[in-house]
Amino acid sequence: MSIFTHEPMTNHHTPGLLNQVGETLHVWWERYERRRELSQWTERDLHDIGMSRSDIVFETEKPFWRA
Repeated sequence: MSIFTHEPMTNHHTPGLLNQVGETLHVWWERYERRRELSQWTERDLHDIGMSRSDIVFETEKPFWRA
């Protein structure tokens, strides 16, 4: 049996890596969207969930990659 084969070289880690990158991008997009929506809530909405405008400012000023 020869150690040389004519099989194409494939990276078996690529599908997992691409899935992981895709999931990360999805999480980042969701954070961005939620924070953008939260920034548009009224004072009454915020009062109903027990948050102040300063809480929202703190949250919405975070970069999308930070939880």
